[in-house]
Amino acid sequence: MNDPIVHPQTSTWREAQQREFAHALRTTIAAVASLLIGRLFRLPESYWAAITTIVVMQSTLGAAWTASRQRLAGTALGAAVGALLATYKPESAIAFGVGIFGTGIVCAWLGISRNAYRYAGITVAIVVLISHAGPAWRIALHRFFEISVGIAVALAVTALWPEAPAPAP
Repeated sequence: MNDPIVHPQTSTWREAQQREFAHALRTTIAAVASLLIGRLFRLPESYWAAITTIVVMQSTLGAAWTASRQRLAGTALGAAVGALLATYKPESAIAFGVGIFGTGIVCAWLGISRNAYRYAGITVAIVVLISHAGPAWRIALHRFFEISVGIAVALAVTALWPEAPAPAP
């Protein structure tokens, strides 16, 4: 019997490292694809597509789907609120505060998660507080499309290239 002896911890460690390498590779490919798709569609801040892909990438399609729904719902709400605020009350700290609070109330009323509220608030802040050239509704729409591209790519990569399950202990 000349079978090599493999220490159980070494084998487990090596398998864990291989899974982490594969996850990093999947995430990298998806993030670069999102960035390139955003650029293809000439989205002005296509880096948001790549960032979203990195945020959404999960080990299973189910987990990625949950994160994606929350991010998409929050971004849509935040883009709408941000566009309204930036159009009718630009540079008003009070209006911004009311918008963030109101967004939280709407999320609670709709029964969507705090994660969705977090994404909504971030989107409101980006649309309202960052100086952009062009009308607010266009900035909000671009933001929504950038996030949508990132979500779509993350879900596609997760579905087409699922992560290998971790071995049972």
